[in-house]
Amino acid sequence: MTSRLAAAFEGIRRRGRGGLVTFLTAGDPDAATSAALLEAVAAGGADVLEVGVPFSDPLADGPVIQRATERALGGGTTLRSTLDIISRVRRHVAAPIVLFTYGNPVLRMGPDAFAGSAAAAGVDGVLILDYPVEASAPLRTAIVAAGMDAIFLISPTTTDSRISSTAKLAGGFLYLISRLGVTGMRDRLPPEVTDLTGRVRARTDLPLALGFGISQPEHVAEACRVADAAVVGSALVNVVAAHATETDLCGRVTEYVKWLKSAL
Repeated sequence: MTSRLAAAFEGIRRRGRGGLVTFLTAGDPDAATSAALLEAVAAGGADVLEVGVPFSDPLADGPVIQRATERALGGGTTLRSTLDIISRVRRHVAAPIVLFTYGNPVLRMGPDAFAGSAAAAGVDGVLILDYPVEASAPLRTAIVAAGMDAIFLISPTTTDSRISSTAKLAGGFLYLISRLGVTGMRDRLPPEVTDLTGRVRARTDLPLALGFGISQPEHVAEACRVADAAVVGSALVNVVAAHATETDLCGRVTEYVKWLKSAL
């Protein structure tokens, strides 16, 4: 049976105009609103929903997502409550859902228990940010056995041989980091992304999603000229932070996602 992620990227490629992956931090600004926001980005046309598990010691998150994580942790959001949010959203959203997490919460729950709970909640893919592919076997095995895709990161400094070995173990799509450093909004995409996507495409047929620094429709269009989809995280989380107390927050988020996709 074709997975939701595979079907989504097949549709993106068939349409020939690129897709949009959106990132939101679970539990920001609170659990109920977080669930509503995930439905709002889906209503705006997001092709894949990426949901971040709040973690106290993030390695790759820039200040915008760090602050969202702090708000979510302050409200008591955990890995289990993140899965509860996803379970509620899954009943109303057809788009694939990817869980973005660090290894510690998964190891605390236990790989098999985590994978079973995540699959039952409706998660389609898991990206464990701080687990290198060489050490990923115990976690990847549990994820794949539960019917989910194991997603991995590729950076500009990843060697060609490591791209090949990573692609062999990956499923769903490969997440390409447009530049080194932490997440955050930038004025333009670095020119090196063309070289990076070219090196990866030469070694795998997996779909490619390009992230880090994308915040405007023209960025989305530029990313989708070399990758299958663009990933928008910090800019979207910033919209949530700026309008969190407003009654039309979800409407604003839906319109923002529509604006991002307008260039496609």
